[in-house]
Amino acid sequence: MAEAEIGIIGGSGLYSMPGFTNVREVRVETPFGEPSDAFVLGELEGRKVAFLARHGRGHRILPSELNFRANIYAFKKLGVERIVSVSAVGSLKEEHKPTDFVMPDQFIDRTFNRIATFFGEGIVGHISFGDPVCATVSKAAAEACATVGVVGKLGGTYVCMEGPQFSTKAESNLYRSWGADVIGMTNLQEAKLAREAEICYATVAMVTDYDCWREGHDAVTIEEIVAVLHKNADNAAKVVKAAVAAMPKERTCACASAAKYAVLTQPDAIPDAAKEKLGLLFGKYLGW
Repeated sequence: MAEAEIGIIGGSGLYSMPGFTNVREVRVETPFGEPSDAFVLGELEGRKVAFLARHGRGHRILPSELNFRANIYAFKKLGVERIVSVSAVGSLKEEHKPTDFVMPDQFIDRTFNRIATFFGEGIVGHISFGDPVCATVSKAAAEACATVGVVGKLGGTYVCMEGPQFSTKAESNLYRSWGADVIGMTNLQEAKLAREAEICYATVAMVTDYDCWREGHDAVTIEEIVAVLHKNADNAAKVVKAAVAAMPKERTCACASAAKYAVLTQPDAIPDAAKEKLGLLFGKYLGW
């Protein structure tokens, strides 16, 4: 029996989830190493939820150091079917103001030092990623913003950069010329792995600043960002709670069968070690 049905990933500023009942912590072992922290399991709005602090409690883990595979695999192991991922971002458009929330529906990858697939080591697979987030979860998050009185915008493009430094002005203006909406350092790898694991995934991007492109807006300072982070974290807790309450009970989206035809390697050519690692994810399609 699943220990949780909805996963919450807390980003910068959101390290815990107010409103949980029947709370307990569990450490989840995975074949990909340790997740960012212990998972906090509990009930929220009558639903079984698992919360993970992306950067670890105390904010100990750089974006480039995150063990994305362990985090997503652990959610799958707990039985999670949907993930709401909360993330601090910079705005690339005037319309997305600090303290606004954006639910992006597209990503651009500007990372270069990340592992973002469960495939490899003897098993080859390819998965559709044209629409990288789950529309059902994004819609629930957008409706939750309206419910609690937070400005929430549905749709947009999230640039995922390597970091940990923020953008140069040249980079920021390049991304704006592409029509991108927000910029962050974490969510693309989560989205790719969640799709491979057949978990519905969506981002709630919390705008902290205007990056460094805006005329009259000085280069981003950590002090400015931290002040907005606190306000955003309070709003995020309210939005997540309302989103969990609004989430449909049944999954009817394509996320639930995203990996059905993904594996290209002949079953008898897949090493036993790969089968042991990935049986949880793909075994049902390959007779493991």
